[in-house]
Amino acid sequence: MRSLPDMETIQIEITNACINQCSNCTRFCGHHSKPFFMPLEQFKESVDSLDSFPNRIGVMGGEPLLHPQFKEICDYLGSKRERMRCGLWTTLPKGKEHYRETIVKTFGCIFLNDHSKEGIMHTPLLVGANEIMQDKDYMWQLIDRCWVQNTWSASITPSGGFFCEVAAAFATLMGDKGWEIEPDWWKKYPDDFKEQMNKYCVHCGAAIPMWRRDSTDGKDDISPSNLELLKQVGSPKVKRGLYEIYNKGFVVDSRMFSFSEIEYRHKIAAKYNIGMAGYVTPYLPEI
Repeated sequence: MRSLPDMETIQIEITNACINQCSNCTRFCGHHSKPFFMPLEQFKESVDSLDSFPNRIGVMGGEPLLHPQFKEICDYLGSKRERMRCGLWTTLPKGKEHYRETIVKTFGCIFLNDHSKEGIMHTPLLVGANEIMQDKDYMWQLIDRCWVQNTWSASITPSGGFFCEVAAAFATLMGDKGWEIEPDWWKKYPDDFKEQMNKYCVHCGAAIPMWRRDSTDGKDDISPSNLELLKQVGSPKVKRGLYEIYNKGFVVDSRMFSFSEIEYRHKIAAKYNIGMAGYVTPYLPEI
């Protein structure tokens, strides 16, 4: 597990509303009866809490451009942070093209993925590690080496701070609170987040080598206990039967498919007439 001060980015997740409901979404889009929109004042407090964080602040969803105060969010972030230490994770959805200038002015790092391309494979996150792994010692060894926590980010949501993006998504589903967002809250190390690990990692399948599903498929892979959890929270996607109980066993490599087609990203950027040259794109080769 990585310490939070070692992370390249800490995400501020301003909404879990999205234009898509991809298979095995890392934010469980489609399972929330009502999405959240982080209040502007809470966003400002979140940015302020990261004043001494030396790396990147990310703005993420869901689809962040759906937030009704997206421009005000960007204006505040831009007033506090230089452009190259601000990141945006987005699909650049149709109908929000008027945000182009705001995006270009605010963000020096953009990660574009509209999930329109087949072959983007998503790990079955809703298959609980504790349900599929008999050897619990080995399960915790795999969790300690989880590729999500070791390559992605810590997150702030309206519920608080979390050591992992997917843990934050599980907490949102469960109605749990995270760490209080205060100055330097992010100065946390693996011993500090054992409680969150014990609560959320056992429900998550990210660290376990399982078969992945194409993000365009529309269905989620779920384990029985997590299915009961989703029924309890009234998941719309479960009500529509858009899931399968996972029974495919293990594979050698469960990481999310790493796609690096520059043409794919340029096509998305072209929707807003944004040239990708000069932007840093996390997780992929720099352009």
